[in-house]
Amino acid sequence: MVTAAARVHEPAEVGRVIDLDRLAATGVARDPFMYVVVPDFIRPERLDQVLDDFPAIDGPSNYTPDQLSYGPAFGALLAELTSDATRDAFARAFDIDLTGAEPSIGIRGYSEATDGNIHTDHRSKVVTVLVYFNREWPHEGGRLRMMRSRSDMEDYAAEVAPLAGTMLAFRRSDDSFHGHKPHVGERKMLQMSYTRPTSVWRLEKRLSVLTKPVRRLLNMS
Repeated sequence: MVTAAARVHEPAEVGRVIDLDRLAATGVARDPFMYVVVPDFIRPERLDQVLDDFPAIDGPSNYTPDQLSYGPAFGALLAELTSDATRDAFARAFDIDLTGAEPSIGIRGYSEATDGNIHTDHRSKVVTVLVYFNREWPHEGGRLRMMRSRSDMEDYAAEVAPLAGTMLAFRRSDDSFHGHKPHVGERKMLQMSYTRPTSVWRLEKRLSVLTKPVRRLLNMS
């Protein structure tokens, strides 16, 4: 297993893990805000390796990579996701300058009843990237919706099941409302956010160990 000290620098020895060409070839939707959904963003020939190397997580907490242990294929995924090439690919996709934006990653293994409330991400975030690791998803809850309304879960433009290998990314705005119906149980995912290194962002990094209710009280979701 990869330890914290080696977490982001594991090389992809058997070819690349993510498919940036597929991202470039996929059109960005603009209703109700800018987002893109890319199935097979994790290359199918690498997917089983990545799923086998996903970290063991107990409970619904959010973890940074340095808090977890995982195998080399998942480490290679992290290295590619946080690379300059990936940042540049998302900058092109969303027609935005991400120079100086820093990627931060949170990893979850489970969802709880309070997850999925409609929200926009914190204003310090520029682009949010979600990658899923669930081999199947028969559940009604836990499917992320791109919302047209801040208050009506049924008023949505698209819905994405959190199936393994799928990537969903969106450009954060005051109208980038998203959420999902409740799901309690296993829901493996990774969230990477490109953030501007402001004083608010640095404070959030220092307070990242706060429990979810406190973070919501401070509007840090």
